[in-house]
Amino acid sequence: MYIESVQLKDFRNYETLELNFDRETNILYGDNAQGKTNVLEAVYLCGTTKSHRGSKDREMIRFGEEEAHIRMNVNKDGISYKIDMHLRKNKGKGVAVNGLPIKKARELFGIVNLVFFSPEDLNIIKNGPGERRRFLDMELCQLDSLYLAELAAYNQVINQRNRLLKDISINPGLQDTLDVWDLQMLRYGRSIIKKRKSFIEELNSVINGIHRNLTGGLEHLEVIYEANSPENDLEQAILRNRERDIRMKMTSTGPHRDDICLLANGIDIRKYGSQGQQRTAALSLKLSEIHLVKEKIRETPVLLLDDVLSELDGNRQTYLLDSIHNIQTLITCTGLDDFVNHRFRINKLFRVVKGNISGDR
Repeated sequence: MYIESVQLKDFRNYETLELNFDRETNILYGDNAQGKTNVLEAVYLCGTTKSHRGSKDREMIRFGEEEAHIRMNVNKDGISYKIDMHLRKNKGKGVAVNGLPIKKARELFGIVNLVFFSPEDLNIIKNGPGERRRFLDMELCQLDSLYLAELAAYNQVINQRNRLLKDISINPGLQDTLDVWDLQMLRYGRSIIKKRKSFIEELNSVINGIHRNLTGGLEHLEVIYEANSPENDLEQAILRNRERDIRMKMTSTGPHRDDICLLANGIDIRKYGSQGQQRTAALSLKLSEIHLVKEKIRETPVLLLDDVLSELDGNRQTYLLDSIHNIQTLITCTGLDDFVNHRFRINKLFRVVKGNISGDR
């Protein structure tokens, strides 16, 4: 599976753009703030319906325009898929596959699998729990289409429940209607917790070997799932915290409060790890992501690397570059020295200058 081409119209700083990619290594290089990351964002958005930055649709439309379009052609086992995405400022996005509109993001499941690695991911360990939950969810959504649907339903329930909690402060008689939302929260929440727990178990079967190689055998890495409430205790936790939720006007219990802990030789590196340890653990997470996609879906994902090499030391650069052979990779960078020094094979090169892209080879 690989991406053949992408076309943009009025997306970010691009009025129009069409790029044809090589099946292996593609590098977009140029100074900062020229539009390199915008290309990777468009690819990720077209494959998942979500921006890796968490941007809203209207924020990705070129300034002064009302809508934007992305078209991506994907080759999967010799079969071509054309994904069309239409972003509008005041409406939901429209998506079509081979000319047929789809209504739900999960209908894109299985067409293209993407692993995105950016400098922000290197902070996933030291940042708050929300970043680590986002890692869990983004990976699981690509591995399990049902999880994607359940997560969307759960988030909708939490939003509705929180709105009701605020209304109860004005009209206490509405409190009885909480039962309806609590049942929905329990239904989807239990499934999410179960699947996250299973994913962490699978992750641990892979990540320690990768991490030991990255650290020269010096560190053992273990990922611990810290569920806000265990699957079997969720119902009681919801009931136990109901009065508090009404008082605070927000839902305080459930998988939207989960976290993951990373232990290097038994030490919680979220709190006590050095910056080098945290970055190495983040790199181990992303490399494990590639392995799990290959193992679970029997597909090689497309790897999107957004100016990551500049954030890594020589040893980690070498390990990363050695890990991405035989996989289609789209890389952004400001210069080519790191690739030249590592004698890294470049199949296609694009120079990016103020939203204009030219192919060097």
